[in-house]
Amino acid sequence: MTVFIKLGGSLVTDKRKPKSFRADTAREIARQLAAIRRLKPELPLIVGHGSGSFGHAEAAKHDTARGLRGDAQRLGFAKVGAVATELSLLILSVLLEAGLPAMRFQPSSMLHTNDRRVQAIDARLLMLALEQGLLPLLHGDIALDKNIGGTIVSTEDLFCALSVPLAVSQVILLGEVAGVLDRRGRVIPAISPQSLPAVLPELGGADGADVTGGMRQKVTTMLALVSRQPAITVTIADGTRDDALVDILLRDIPVGTRIHAGA
Repeated sequence: MTVFIKLGGSLVTDKRKPKSFRADTAREIARQLAAIRRLKPELPLIVGHGSGSFGHAEAAKHDTARGLRGDAQRLGFAKVGAVATELSLLILSVLLEAGLPAMRFQPSSMLHTNDRRVQAIDARLLMLALEQGLLPLLHGDIALDKNIGGTIVSTEDLFCALSVPLAVSQVILLGEVAGVLDRRGRVIPAISPQSLPAVLPELGGADGADVTGGMRQKVTTMLALVSRQPAITVTIADGTRDDALVDILLRDIPVGTRIHAGA
């Protein structure tokens, strides 16, 4: 069963500074991924990442998520795609440096949307890459849209669209906070559809530019996913925590916030 791992934009970039790549953080995550692949070579992994201070800042400037309404928006749309690719190539380089057989896939060439919702996605090449023992790399990206011309698709949206064809069992979302926090800054250990009404008022947005909704959107998107597919569990955790991925995938140590379907 496939595991999706997202490196949040807040983890691998500083969202408050345009094009600020946190290479050391990415290298530490790559080290953990290499260890996991050595000890669990049979576990299919797909890595995705957010756009952080690369794509989000550019998308906010051009209002790309709301569609293409003229030449300025079309040019902005193209620029957003370019900077998202720029960050992805930096992360790819770090993964390769760690000895990981990473292969980058461009989401905008695999899918289209209608009113910002993914309508079709081709997972066949990703399946083949996993069969060959490769480590696919995805990212939040621009998408052509049948109704509004173009928009932004988050990494979480990609994960949801791919969850059925790739038989996903687990989603891990790594950011720079310890999990989903309440108003007092305490980690909420678990969230289910049943507990959402009590939790929702506690949720905030994101620091820096984020055109895909911040923590509130992540939680609601992942709850919708586990409601449709109860076998999937989601973990939202601090990617800067020592051995966070190793604890989750190799040691089965509870980390961060777990999102699940409930009873």
